[in-house]
Amino acid sequence: MIIKNVELAHVCGVTSTLPKDTFPQIAFAGRSNSGKSSLINALINRKALARTSSAPGKTRTINYYAVNDEFYLVDLPGYGFAKVSQAEKEAWGKLIERYLNKTAEIKSVFLLVDIRHAPSVLDKQMYDWLLSKDKEAVIIAAKADKIKRAQTEKQLKLIRETLNAGKNATIIPFSAETKAGKDELWEIIENRL
Repeated sequence: MIIKNVELAHVCGVTSTLPKDTFPQIAFAGRSNSGKSSLINALINRKALARTSSAPGKTRTINYYAVNDEFYLVDLPGYGFAKVSQAEKEAWGKLIERYLNKTAEIKSVFLLVDIRHAPSVLDKQMYDWLLSKDKEAVIIAAKADKIKRAQTEKQLKLIRETLNAGKNATIIPFSAETKAGKDELWEIIENRL
């Protein structure tokens, strides 16, 4: 995909109304600090359009990035271990659920998990929930540069088994550092759009 322009088009917090336009959307879900913002930056060849941080929980809103004035890449708030109150975590959860339930334009949800570890209980719940809502979930095994290449297949098998993802489920190892997996992700995005 040739990226001509990208801009942060909408930011929606817990009390915001979701945008009503009809751009197709590719959403990115995952735990806090799973690498969603880094993945978006890598896809659009920008260093810091999507804000990243070493501290979990930087993304606290739904951020819509308009690409080529044709579609959105949507960065959802992370779930899990961000150092915020339980009430704020619950509000984020409701915001994510509202977005996923109310947005008809979602073409695919990319679920990021850390390739170094088995997916968490929350990852499994998110994956199962997406499938129960008939949302196509593409699993991104992020931070692939953090393991040895020889470990990749073993870790992908662990992710598939832990999530109970069928043999036809798509799992792509990805690295925001090396851009490994970027072309495969764009191919999926273009097919869904």
